[in-house]
Amino acid sequence: MDNLLSVKQRFGIIGHSPLLDRALSTAVRVANTDLTVLITGESGVGKEVFSKIIHSLSARKHNQFIAINCGAIPEGTINSELFGHEKGSFTGATAERKGYFESYDGGTIFLDEIGEMPLDTQAYLLRILESGEFIRVGSNKTVRTDVRIIAATNVDLEERIKKGKFREDLYFRLNTVSIQVPALRDRADDVYLLFRKFAADFAERHRSATVQLDERAQLLIKSYTWPGNVRELKNVAERVSVLSEERVITAEALLEIEPRIASRNLPALVGNGAEAPGTMQERDILYKFLFEMKQDLNDLKSLVFELIKSNDLRVTDLRPFRSLEPPRSIMPSPESRYNFAAPNDSNPIQNNHNDLHDDYADDLNPQVIIPQPLMEHKSVPSNAFGSVEVLDDNYRIEDHEKNLIQKALRKYKGRRKEAAKELGISERTLYRKIKQYDL
Repeated sequence: MDNLLSVKQRFGIIGHSPLLDRALSTAVRVANTDLTVLITGESGVGKEVFSKIIHSLSARKHNQFIAINCGAIPEGTINSELFGHEKGSFTGATAERKGYFESYDGGTIFLDEIGEMPLDTQAYLLRILESGEFIRVGSNKTVRTDVRIIAATNVDLEERIKKGKFREDLYFRLNTVSIQVPALRDRADDVYLLFRKFAADFAERHRSATVQLDERAQLLIKSYTWPGNVRELKNVAERVSVLSEERVITAEALLEIEPRIASRNLPALVGNGAEAPGTMQERDILYKFLFEMKQDLNDLKSLVFELIKSNDLRVTDLRPFRSLEPPRSIMPSPESRYNFAAPNDSNPIQNNHNDLHDDYADDLNPQVIIPQPLMEHKSVPSNAFGSVEVLDDNYRIEDHEKNLIQKALRKYKGRRKEAAKELGISERTLYRKIKQYDL
């Protein structure tokens, strides 16, 4: 633990996260070896800092270190940059040139964004890892080198292997020891510590007072996801230091300078590719169905309460039934309360409501809701409620959805575009549902 504290102080690393400590511990342990290291993590987490830690604690610390961004070198010149070239080997090669692997012999080379390296360059690198040899561009002579390679990537190399964009044998050679640098969102307790560090550094450079955040502002930056990680946090700390007139920043002042900090990127389950819009449409259908169920249940409660009153049913105690009366703001009109018409193919939405009313009416047990000893009732005509369709007890949401689609198709005589618009779904979703239900 003391060793980690000294490493943090030496290299200016701020934080107490267990994930950060684990990554640092791995870097310290592997530093004294010549093993190849693969550092993974999102952009902006500080992967290059870990490569410098490994080099500075290794036996090569007195030799040269260089960081190379593989994604920033054009594909046509990267081989020449890394391995050198002979005079006249290509247009513009007016003299021979040593590459990085030859110039930094005995030192450490940090290859950032290794996933962007071209496939032919990967073959050169694989040979260096296996035998320590390479050939300059345009030459037929083998050159030996003794460099330690530390690679880093912010992409999933295994996915790139599946797509044929990265060599699998090179991946296993690089991944001798793997270090996962945690994202800033996984180090929530370290966020304000880092903010204070960046704000203090800025104030020292510009000879100004250091800004601080109040408690609510601290909660804001701790709950933000920081997609740009430490690099983004440093930029925010410097912007706040410049743009704020006050030295104690409130949450409102922070949001005025950085409004995106209030955004929350919550996870959502969606389908892949073209299926995602359809999935959202199915969810909308389910929400619409549940909302209609709630409305129909309120209508049914109102109907039962009105039957007790209008048919002169005598109940010794009305308090058990007071809960059946819905609020007046959602009380249906007298005409709509008893509007249980027979199914009509020309109005699938009305039929949907009728089916739901009938379903509830079939499931209710009058002996449970209105105990017989409590009331006397007059005879009610058998046709008072219109036609009733008895539904199976196993009536599922899928059956209701299928019924809605059938009625919409009948209404519009098979015209899918109009039916989809009526149902509130896309034509693609409707086509898939027709196939699913074999309509």
